[in-house]
Amino acid sequence: MTKKTPENKQIREYPELNVSSHVAKLNWLRAGVLGANDGIVSIAGLVVGVAGATTSGGIILAAGIAGIVAGAISMAAGEYVSVSSSRDTEKALLDQERQELERYPEEELEELAYLYQKKGLSDDTAWKVARELTAHDAVAAHYDAELGIDPNNLTNPWHAALASALSFFIGALIPLIAIIVPPASFRLPVTFLAVLIALVLTGIVSAKIGKANTIKATIRVVFGGALAMTVTYAIGSFFGVHGL
Repeated sequence: MTKKTPENKQIREYPELNVSSHVAKLNWLRAGVLGANDGIVSIAGLVVGVAGATTSGGIILAAGIAGIVAGAISMAAGEYVSVSSSRDTEKALLDQERQELERYPEEELEELAYLYQKKGLSDDTAWKVARELTAHDAVAAHYDAELGIDPNNLTNPWHAALASALSFFIGALIPLIAIIVPPASFRLPVTFLAVLIALVLTGIVSAKIGKANTIKATIRVVFGGALAMTVTYAIGSFFGVHGL
């Protein structure tokens, strides 16, 4: 796509360079993967612990379902509160900046020029850029350069809560299905295997998103899940054997 400048030159537009949009998508994807990982580990630890205490499929299923419901609601509530607080803070900063622009336009222009100087522009260029951007849209210029906030791209707390609950639910289904479907004698090995495979996948995906070392990130995730299942199984076995 192209547009004409005042000099009638053709300049190509680059919608794919919308940084805030890409960052938002990456954050959503990362949150989804982490939510699924939480669901896998939490419910795996729960059902394996219960399976260590009893072989009753009904009890294990009931515990798993209760854990999924409680976990999904907890994740949704926590995400809603967190995102709402962050959104309120961003809105307050935006309002404050808008008021400062109305009251102290000259000082804010100087501040904008200073910000561009700090980014590496020469004094003359920084002042020129600051004046042109201020003439075009002073509020937007300060939102971007000073706050780094896009007022049109604030995270919706309800969307975040729903996404968090849904990702937790999807992840939690893996250990629940793995421990309910097989015969009693195969429940634990099948669950351990299914959970570890799922954690390997989430570890790889989260590492790719965060551009981290894939092997290290995956080992951490898998080790945490294996440790959780081992400890909860030991606790469940203790209570099952001793009938406490």
